[in-house]
Amino acid sequence: MALRIEDYAVIGDTHTAALVGLDGSMDWLCLPRFDSAACFAKLLGNDENGYWKIAPVQTPKKVTRSYRQDSLVLETVFETETGKAKLIDFMKLRDEIPNVVRVVEGIEGEVDFLMQFVLRFDYGSVIPWVKGVDGVLSAIAGPDAVDLWTPVDVEGRNLTSVSEFTIKAAQDVPFVLCWHPSNQPPSQPVNPTYALRETTNSWKDWASVCSYKGEYRESVVRSLITLKALTYAPTGGIVAAATTSLPESLGGSRNWDYRY
Repeated sequence: MALRIEDYAVIGDTHTAALVGLDGSMDWLCLPRFDSAACFAKLLGNDENGYWKIAPVQTPKKVTRSYRQDSLVLETVFETETGKAKLIDFMKLRDEIPNVVRVVEGIEGEVDFLMQFVLRFDYGSVIPWVKGVDGVLSAIAGPDAVDLWTPVDVEGRNLTSVSEFTIKAAQDVPFVLCWHPSNQPPSQPVNPTYALRETTNSWKDWASVCSYKGEYRESVVRSLITLKALTYAPTGGIVAAATTSLPESLGGSRNWDYRY
């Protein structure tokens, strides 16, 4: 079951956007563009509609979340009985192909994590063909293909891909998801460390142009960044929302695609 809409935060690359829950689950993502069919659509349904969750095995005793400085880099900190770790989520500003980067960083102690990757194209109606090739998880369905790059072992369980790993202080485990047309070879993934620095600096540089210095500058800049995230870079058009087909109220009749 999806979380409350207020429990989600947005990341994006000015071509598409993803929603990440307070529980570490990415429950909405359209690839490669805003108007593409979603490959993670749990937001509108259930687990069968696709999601990508990275979270501690043990229920956290505390979860905090914020954006890194004036950027669209999301940081979620999980505190458990055994330690503390951070999940960093972002999308590198688009070159040619979309890259979704998720990095788990150890802060103190050690934390056991579970990664669940449930890719379902076309809003959950298409289960891709998944295989592991040289340590890379590849999934193909019709015109779409994605590759998941990570140094930890990933295994298949009941049509899902799962990884269990332990993160200790000063360690990090990256996950990089790349989309490409299925009739073309995959591109090499971005370097997570370099991409994180470049993405953070790019957003900070863009936000620094804001001349407002008043009491509410933080809120103003955050609103501007959100609007920028919803702007389709090739045309400059702004989508009405990152999601689609959410009713005004449960059981209500107003149910249309907000992106158009």
